Amino acid sequence: MRTNVVIVGGGPSGLLLSRLLSVDGIDNIVLEKQSEEHVIGRIRAGVLENGTIEMLEKAGVSDRLKNEGFNHDGIQLSFKNHGFRINLKQLTNKHVTVYGQTEVTKDLYKKIKKENGIIINNAKDVLPQAIDTDKPCVTFKKNGVEKKIMCDLVAGCDGFHGISRSIIPKSIIKTYERTYPFGWLGILSETPPVSDELIYANHGNGFALASMRNENLSRYYIQTSLDEKIENWSDKKFWDELKKRLPTEASDTIITGSSIEKSIAPLRSFVCEPMSWEKLFLVGDAAHIVPPTGAKGLNLAVSDVYYLHNALKNYYKFHTNYDLKMYSNNALSRVWKSIRFSWWMTTTFHKFPDQSSFDQRIQDSEIEYLENSVASQRVLAENYVGLPY
Repeated sequence: MRTNVVIVGGGPSGLLLSRLLSVDGIDNIVLEKQSEEHVIGRIRAGVLENGTIEMLEKAGVSDRLKNEGFNHDGIQLSFKNHGFRINLKQLTNKHVTVYGQTEVTKDLYKKIKKENGIIINNAKDVLPQAIDTDKPCVTFKKNGVEKKIMCDLVAGCDGFHGISRSIIPKSIIKTYERTYPFGWLGILSETPPVSDELIYANHGNGFALASMRNENLSRYYIQTSLDEKIENWSDKKFWDELKKRLPTEASDTIITGSSIEKSIAPLRSFVCEPMSWEKLFLVGDAAHIVPPTGAKGLNLAVSDVYYLHNALKNYYKFHTNYDLKMYSNNALSRVWKSIRFSWWMTTTFHKFPDQSSFDQRIQDSEIEYLENSVASQRVLAENYVGLPY
């Protein structure tokens, strides 16, 4: 087989890149190690920035999003059980849209298949090879048979644990990491959301987040120790603890019910530099991880797709590789700004194991200042709705 670009990884970033390249007439093949059913069945959050919406519109997959997504003009913040609102729309003239990452992935799969794009699912032992030569290729196994795709370039969209990043020589790559000493215990419940907007809560017991999937499906999180076990958290224990941490108005009105999904996720910040080497370009979680506090994970992957898609379009249409050479620098500039914002949200709203009463009062003061400073609110709002590409 032969194509222009092999995309390793069939998650939302790989699928979006594939679709945008196809719109521009650039041949590509997506290799995904899991089945389509597995990929679209993964439960993920979905707070989308304006820039992400625009990219999905370019890809022709925004119809269902516009009909079913929930536009949020603000977010709610809380400390000491007291809540206040950040008016994103008023501060930035932008909003965010709640639409599950799972739904984005479904929309992309449907569109790509309808337009006869090539996605090879259940591709095992995927391996980019000869990346530093004029004849790069990607080998893989399908139904036990080894196959090879010759190509010009490879996009590594295969996540933190994927093969792509390991292809870059250790002498070239440098990584930066912060592992946080806590996790998020999250539940999904078939109950109406307690608020029309997300609630981020700082509390002496730890962080809490009230989110949603739709009008009858709610997603709630509380900060827990990494040593916690799911089986130690009954639904009643979870709801009782969540109520302690949310603002009083929300605690008094929340509707509880049986959980239909429950999990604990660790939090980390991670960046690798550079995000490209020779004919290989990393995208999304293959190059960086952000804690979910600032809702940046998927949006940051989409901004990588923006830079790489433009670079590839200029390479094939105008025969210039300048933007390909600048891809890593351009992407990393925005990556680090998002890493900083997610770090700030995480350190401001979570309780750390060694946190003293002084540290708690500093957090309280930080959030109280935010409540009463329009300038401070604007900084938060600009970052939350998404910095420009």
